[in-house]
Amino acid sequence: MARGLRRLRLWGLLGGGLLFLTGCGTAMSPIDWGVLNYPIPVSPYFQKKFEDKAWEEERYKKMPILPPLVEGAPHAALDEPSDDEVIRALEKARGVEGGLPLLHEVQRGNVRIVKELITDSIDPPRVYPLIGPAQLHHVHWKCTIYFTETVKVGWPIPYTTQNQEAVEVVYIDHDHLHMVGNVEGGAGSNY
Repeated sequence: MARGLRRLRLWGLLGGGLLFLTGCGTAMSPIDWGVLNYPIPVSPYFQKKFEDKAWEEERYKKMPILPPLVEGAPHAALDEPSDDEVIRALEKARGVEGGLPLLHEVQRGNVRIVKELITDSIDPPRVYPLIGPAQLHHVHWKCTIYFTETVKVGWPIPYTTQNQEAVEVVYIDHDHLHMVGNVEGGAGSNY
């Protein structure tokens, strides 16, 4: 009994040693040996989540500070929202990601986006902390999305439904600031 237990421990130590010390690696220090030397895999779900968050932070979450408005020039709004921005807002409101393949899937097709400018107004100048005197330019868009929605259910009874006239409305704000006064646009300026 004791002999079998001793043999089992020996095989366990050898197996554990082979598990942690195999593969390519450097022998620079004991910290670099074994499992600690290899990257830890990340689920594609979490990787996509982090990439989407970084994309939205970079593209859509920052408020630009533009140069002062010039008298006599048109004070038109910035560009209309991109189709990517509209679809991301739609995904937050009515998501199709995260379905279970062959059990429950939702798909969109024949997507058409209509963008309407609702508000384009400029507030009077005021002082904003860390920015200085500026005017807030309000720009609000109403985006109507027309699409065909297909829902496929695979269990317990397989069936497919299709809504040919699905409509969703998303409101997007593109507010930004305009500096006021005699502003120098040097190398360290924000615009």
